[in-house]
Amino acid sequence: MKNLYSEDAFTGLEAAIVLIAFVVVAAVFSYVVLGAGFFTSQTAQATVHTGVSQASSSMEIVGNVYGNQSAGNQYLAYVNITVALTAGGTPIDLSSMVVSYNDNNGGHNSNVLNNSAGVFTCTNAVKGNASTTPQEWCIAQKINYVTGTATTGTMLDNNAQMVLMVGLPTTATPNTKFTINLQPAVGAVLPISRTIPGGLTPVQALY
Repeated sequence: MKNLYSEDAFTGLEAAIVLIAFVVVAAVFSYVVLGAGFFTSQTAQATVHTGVSQASSSMEIVGNVYGNQSAGNQYLAYVNITVALTAGGTPIDLSSMVVSYNDNNGGHNSNVLNNSAGVFTCTNAVKGNASTTPQEWCIAQKINYVTGTATTGTMLDNNAQMVLMVGLPTTATPNTKFTINLQPAVGAVLPISRTIPGGLTPVQALY
């Protein structure tokens, strides 16, 4: 008996199903690839923006670092560091800066506090009391600031400078190498490494 049904239609349907399956798989794969590409692009963009922000918010040392001896002439009581923004840098709020200290005599402080009053301007008590109170830092002077309320803030602006006074521990004796790290909330850390000379004078430049 002759078969009244043709298998050509089923073959065409199967081919159509396979084609649709391939199209769906290709579409899903393309979506996954595009999604991964978009995610990578966004991550790279965020990294670039973060890098630009970090690089454009850095500080640099202006001039020399000066050390001031203690009352008993046995160690350095504090150092004065003048800082400014790098060229094209964005302003930095120094109230959020973390200051750390270490030396080769075992002196170490991972977070040198601002003066105890919570105000970042220096007082006479802060200038020579490193042996009797916790190690502290403060803003001793502001240079090139416009007269007005801006001079009372802690924002390091363009074309301006700040003289930071950082108290040292009693381990800051002659021939000691120490490092002070200035880490702002945004921007690269500024490491300052100096060696205390063998003979102390009331004020000396440190190299």
